[in-house]
Amino acid sequence: MRKIGILGGTFNPIHTGHLLLAEWAMEALLLEEVWLIPTGISYRKSQANVLPGDERLQMARLAAGENDRLRCLDLEVRREGYTYTWETLEELRTANPDMCFFFILGADCLFSIEYWKNPEKIFQCCTLAAAVRNDVPKEEMEQKRHELLAKFGGEIILLPFLHFSVSSSEIRRRVSEGNSIRYMVPESVRKYIEEKGFYREQYRESEKIEKKDGEGTGSEAV
Repeated sequence: MRKIGILGGTFNPIHTGHLLLAEWAMEALLLEEVWLIPTGISYRKSQANVLPGDERLQMARLAAGENDRLRCLDLEVRREGYTYTWETLEELRTANPDMCFFFILGADCLFSIEYWKNPEKIFQCCTLAAAVRNDVPKEEMEQKRHELLAKFGGEIILLPFLHFSVSSSEIRRRVSEGNSIRYMVPESVRKYIEEKGFYREQYRESEKIEKKDGEGTGSEAV
């Protein structure tokens, strides 16, 4: 069966860390491709300051444009209402019975995935590949891995990954303050953000609240 990675996220905007994780996973897991899936409307995350799905999708396409092993899917962006990881994975598995899917997620998501919508279905549809970073002790991840496997079954791979501190919220803040984001995002994405005037408005209190709550830590990754 073909081995395909799934990397989802708000991608507001997509940045170099996302692309590094995709490349790292392709190499470590021997994946044919990684599919990038910008979220539609997350039920676990405030939509304040989130660009429309079409714009986030376009930035993801620009970021993936130079790598023929990266694809961008619009199935969540075009889906009405809230989007759920289990629905996306079930749809992909049904449409592609010849493929084996690896759901790539950050270390923080490994500790929250049991609280997502229908987590048991996520474990049934794919192998989880969780990035191990220096700021999260591997022993804690191993313990959580065993807890999740006992509860849901399936398979979880811990994927060693370098510590990379770039975040979408930091990029938005820097743009709003008139600072450079060069090398934090692909050049094509940087130019698109500049041409469109995204994130230039004042760094609002809602941004600070979102960051305090933990951007991406409690939201579904796909």
